[in-house]
Amino acid sequence: MEEQIINYLKEQGKSSVNDLAAALDMAGSQKFPQLIKVISQLESNKKLRFHQDGYVSLRKEVPKKKHEITIQGVFRANKNGFGFLHVSDDEEDMFIGRNDVGYAIDGDTVDVVIKKPADRLKGTAAEVRVVDVVERALKTVVGTFILDDERPPYAGYIKSKNQKIPQKIYIKKEPVALDGSEVIKAEIDKYPTRHHDYFVAHVRDIIGHKDDVGIDVLEVLESMDIVSEFPEAVMAEAEAIPDAPSESDFEGRLDLRDEITFTIDGKEAKDLDDAVHIKKLPNGNFELGVHIADVSYYVTEGSALDKEAVARGTSVYVTDRVVPMLPERLSNGICSLNPNVNRLTQSAIMEINPQGKVVKHTITQTVIKTTFRMTYDDVNQMLAGNPAVIDQFKPIMESVSHMAELHKILVAMRIKRGALDFDRPEAKILVDNKGLPTDVVVRDRGTAERMIESFMLAANECVAEHFAKRKLPFIYRIHETPKAEKLQKFMDYASLFGVPIYGTANSLGQKALQEFMNRIAGQPGHEVMSMMLLRSMQQARYSENNHGHYGLAADYYTHFTSPIRRYPDLLVHRMVREYSDLTEEKKEHFQEVIPELASSSSALERRAIDAERTVEAMKKAEYMADQVGQEFEAVVASVVKFGMFIELPNTIEGLVHITTLPEFYNYNERTMTLQGEKSGKVFRVGQKIKVRLTRADKETGDIDFAYLPSDFDSIEKVDRQARKAREEKAKEFRNRQGSGKRRFDKRQDRFGDKDKADKGKGKWDKKPDDHRKKKPDKRKNQNRPHNDKKGRESGRRRKKR
Repeated sequence: MEEQIINYLKEQGKSSVNDLAAALDMAGSQKFPQLIKVISQLESNKKLRFHQDGYVSLRKEVPKKKHEITIQGVFRANKNGFGFLHVSDDEEDMFIGRNDVGYAIDGDTVDVVIKKPADRLKGTAAEVRVVDVVERALKTVVGTFILDDERPPYAGYIKSKNQKIPQKIYIKKEPVALDGSEVIKAEIDKYPTRHHDYFVAHVRDIIGHKDDVGIDVLEVLESMDIVSEFPEAVMAEAEAIPDAPSESDFEGRLDLRDEITFTIDGKEAKDLDDAVHIKKLPNGNFELGVHIADVSYYVTEGSALDKEAVARGTSVYVTDRVVPMLPERLSNGICSLNPNVNRLTQSAIMEINPQGKVVKHTITQTVIKTTFRMTYDDVNQMLAGNPAVIDQFKPIMESVSHMAELHKILVAMRIKRGALDFDRPEAKILVDNKGLPTDVVVRDRGTAERMIESFMLAANECVAEHFAKRKLPFIYRIHETPKAEKLQKFMDYASLFGVPIYGTANSLGQKALQEFMNRIAGQPGHEVMSMMLLRSMQQARYSENNHGHYGLAADYYTHFTSPIRRYPDLLVHRMVREYSDLTEEKKEHFQEVIPELASSSSALERRAIDAERTVEAMKKAEYMADQVGQEFEAVVASVVKFGMFIELPNTIEGLVHITTLPEFYNYNERTMTLQGEKSGKVFRVGQKIKVRLTRADKETGDIDFAYLPSDFDSIEKVDRQARKAREEKAKEFRNRQGSGKRRFDKRQDRFGDKDKADKGKGKWDKKPDDHRKKKPDKRKNQNRPHNDKKGRESGRRRKKR
């Protein structure tokens, strides 16, 4: 319809909306609102404009300045007003100052011009200015509706929880009256401009009321367009799927129902999508079978279920709920590998030698029947030698023992090849039946959890290598080599531990990093260093090209083991099936669709991570709000120029701002430390510290602490020479600013005309002939304590007024 509107306005010129509706056959109560929606979208994209008389016309393109070269990218906003331009993963982001943002919103595609090029020697990024918003990313907003009659055309406004959107979003008056208790989802009609610094939107949906249980989490999810409900067409397809497979479904599948196969999951898990079998072979090798629910058998390409799964990309796990990628009828029903029932699976059956190498493998469609539904707790108890639990699950005790043995072999193999261990403590937030947090604890990960993870990694690697060597179009999970700049920064800081990292940032291998982490294991700050190393890595993503997995030190890697909750896994299963009967048409088809699916899956994964982190920060702040004033022992997690972030033992983080410290502190960027100017007190990463909680804001997720003196404090000798240099630099700066007299060339007047200067006209330094020093009026200045410069201070104040 956009094209039709543009073509009509090109032919007819300025037109009324009614004429436009009549010409395009969009009049009437059903079609007209759709036309208005498209027109509003075209206006937002700066393709047409509204006139004061209500008519619309095409917007004339503003010609670019001569020789002005623009760069297009995605704007990433900071809540403090500035932002960055992201062009591609291979290029450094460019800085956009607060005054150069224009009216771009976080996520917008924008055109920019360069103000200042990057300086690699100084390590500074290029500075750019936004000149045009090409495409808006923000289409809808969610927030609590506030009644307000300040602007009569609107019923009120909502304020987004997104701190990157400071403007109000005014809501058009609706046929249904709103009372101010609603949490609404609104669709944006107009964006801020130089004429009005606010949004205009209309109500799309009322998602709840501000006192509803769990509305806070729902508001976060809805604001990111993460929706729990499935469309009717999707649910209809799900309901049409049978409760159990039939004999005809088993045709052409490898029958593994006689194998001792079982699932191992959390106690509360319902979607049991993976099972394993294991046995020791006569030659000393292990046979490991990883069996994954064959979701792709039921979710066929192009179906409503498939399209919805593509749109969701992944299941989203937040504190008190899961937003699934597929309806529960599948994930908890026919695709759940429940005990003692026939289930369709896809399997990676691997023969692994005592060195952890896969010497033979089969990847195929199978049918299994699990014998037990095991929990991580049960398996950990068996491995710990609990006789009651061993007796309860005696038929699989031998299998569990083999699993523990193979797990050790696989871990040793990965360590040997250089895999990095980023095993960080993970928070578990406990909530009551009203969604209120009652505790924040560290999630336990025993041998059973690590064992299953190890087997899933082996299956993912095996499947990826299988298809890579067949040179077929495929989707990989890649983790590229870290950028040299980030690694160099990590290496610089690591040197402070007195443990050197051998190699250069441009050619640093995983083994050098692994050796460093092993050598500092157990030392103060080890966990923080592990986090810093993780932050220096690139983000893993999906790609049609294989670049290996740096963190795992694996040449081949994909995601095969969770098709219920990740779309790339479902796609891999589909390719396993389709490639069993290979044709050129199938190869060309997957060659075409994989790149877009890889890109969208990566983006949706990042959205899910953002949602999970936002909810976690909100719930942690809500939990801490009742503990303001309490004292805690913590660890310094990172040091920045504006203060330091500290972490409590239960993973809760907060900021100690530099302005709350008892004296002036100098920040050393090279050592990432803060040192007191007078006391010499030093704060560095990994150091223990005592703090008091001063603020916890659920709305923003911010938590603030104040430093408390304690026995943990470290005092070092202040570098007097450096201090003197700082003072001299400050003095020099004050002198340059200080006298308030403007420097000038006496031979030039204010316009730079030497001839006039020679004639004695327009000299800045020449005082008028009738100049007399006026004494300050003491009556006027007697109550002004800073007026010690003959009235100059008060004179400046008068001018400002």
